[in-house]
Amino acid sequence: HLVISTLGEGTFGKVVRCVDRCRAGARVALKIIKNMEKYRQAAKLEINVLENINKKYPKNKHQCVQMLDWFDYHGHVCISMELLALSTFDFLKENNFLPYSMDHIRQMAYQICLAVNFLHINKLTHTDLKPENILFVNSDYTITLRSHPCDVWSVGCILFEYYEGFTLYQTHDNQEHLATMERVRGPLPSTMICKTRKQKYFHRRRLDWNDNSKAGRYVKDHIKPLWRYRLSEAKEHHQFFDLLEKMLEYEPSKRLSLSSALHHPFFLPLRRGSKAWESTRTSADDP
Repeated sequence: HLVISTLGEGTFGKVVRCVDRCRAGARVALKIIKNMEKYRQAAKLEINVLENINKKYPKNKHQCVQMLDWFDYHGHVCISMELLALSTFDFLKENNFLPYSMDHIRQMAYQICLAVNFLHINKLTHTDLKPENILFVNSDYTITLRSHPCDVWSVGCILFEYYEGFTLYQTHDNQEHLATMERVRGPLPSTMICKTRKQKYFHRRRLDWNDNSKAGRYVKDHIKPLWRYRLSEAKEHHQFFDLLEKMLEYEPSKRLSLSSALHHPFFLPLRRGSKAWESTRTSADDP
């Protein structure tokens, strides 16, 4: 491989653009994992998942990234994958965070739901869905004990960012994050509060939060209930926010599944005569 440029870096290592001399000079993305045991083990799990997906679905109908090869270079696991374009976040960034059009959001939302639903059908949960990790297909797979509904919540947050051009929850403070969630989606259910191990954030089955503090006033003044972020009263905007509300349902057991999301009225213009949708419906109905 001849390295051309760096595409991105993360805690796991880096991704570089390369010329693959064994593939007639084809351009590929090479993910180079740090030579640390925990990252090597995670990379081997990722390779196993990608190999299984590639074997079961070689024609890549489900918008999942194609792994071309992998090798070990002096302790660094290297995964060669198809070279993709900008991430959906980088595209927003290059356009000064101008929101995507509704037609683009519909297309992307459908493809994301299609791809992640495919993972769920195959008993896989992503857990790290965000605009930076979506290049029209998803490339990071994780085997985890978390459940599929966490992916659905992430997809809802991603679609909001595509619509508005900014993130729904703009804080790294856990307490403020919970307060922002309550401002957007209403009070957290007491049944969920009772079950959480993070009781330090709650008092008497309610969020321990002071609305009159500096942070409290900021949340009250700058954060709105979800429906108030609508940019239009047009039918498709109402349908889009209905989809978001169902994806951002607090109770995981009540949250919309992605197989159900694909049947939402928002996607009706894409579903008409869509062979991909028909095959997805069949797959989702399989035991």
